[in-house]
Amino acid sequence: MRKQKKTMNHDTGKKITIIIPNYNGLHFMEPCLRALEKQTCQDFDLLVVDNGSSDGSAEWLKEREIPTVFLETNTGFSGAVNQGIRASETPYVILLNNDTEPEPDYVAELLKAMEASPRIFSVSPKMVQLYHRELVDDAGDMYSLLGWAYQRGVGQETERYNRPCMIFSACAGAAIYRRAVFDEIGLFDEMHFAYLEDMDVGYRAKIAGYYNRYCPESVVYHVGSGTSGSRYNSFKVRLAARNNIYLNVKNMPFLQLVINLPWIILGMLVKYVFFRKRGFGKDYLAGLWEGLVTCHKTRKVPYEKKHLVNYLAIEWELIWGTVVYVAEFSRRQLRKSKY
Repeated sequence: MRKQKKTMNHDTGKKITIIIPNYNGLHFMEPCLRALEKQTCQDFDLLVVDNGSSDGSAEWLKEREIPTVFLETNTGFSGAVNQGIRASETPYVILLNNDTEPEPDYVAELLKAMEASPRIFSVSPKMVQLYHRELVDDAGDMYSLLGWAYQRGVGQETERYNRPCMIFSACAGAAIYRRAVFDEIGLFDEMHFAYLEDMDVGYRAKIAGYYNRYCPESVVYHVGSGTSGSRYNSFKVRLAARNNIYLNVKNMPFLQLVINLPWIILGMLVKYVFFRKRGFGKDYLAGLWEGLVTCHKTRKVPYEKKHLVNYLAIEWELIWGTVVYVAEFSRRQLRKSKY
């Protein structure tokens, strides 16, 4: 690993470190950093983690003397943000995708929401589609009995999601995290590389008794799929399918996994049909197979009796997450039929 000589000043006394992972995202960097300069709350340090970019990002960052950790190879989202979290010494970290443009009160509102309770692990902002600002991109991530993780509110009108609430997990594309909790539950799982790593860390925090919140007062505009390049592609479909296996095997105790298995299998069958119609059926199956044969290498969360109430609460959230998914899917279909 190569590090830029100009590193973070650990004596700044700031509350937050904003960590921006970058992989060949030079064209996104300037508008993102410009938006951060306009924040009403400047109580943060900035740290970019460059994942071995080859598009001139490294030279651009060095020229502007932006505090950066330069990695020689692409370690994925998980590897990059872990480097940033280890390098930070602030009480909170914000993980921010480079393809975002935060509103001026974005940082201030996240910090305010985070400091409401020491049991909050993460807070997710209202992520709005950059090119369709009347539509939500993500209002916090949810999980379901079918084993489907999904973006709450995606494709829905922004005014529908103006109330703060509990969510299953924050979207790591723009969320704030309590740094001390990582010492308890571990960092992002680098076996995930990318996709569902934020759901996994949010899941682990819930098992430990922490919770995740949605803060609609904090707004950030998001391009979406800025690094992978498209909503669906072979790489993304395969990794998401593999990581879905990891997510369940790691976090569910054996009995819970057995109880939910019929629903999870049903979810896999539906997804296979969906991806097969789009030409990604083989990629989806390859990802599932890779997950099954390598899941024994993941770091399973050990079951502790003291967390039984948390597991029961999580099971209820999976049921509720399924209901919310069906409701939102139906609403999106109705909206499409009108247009």
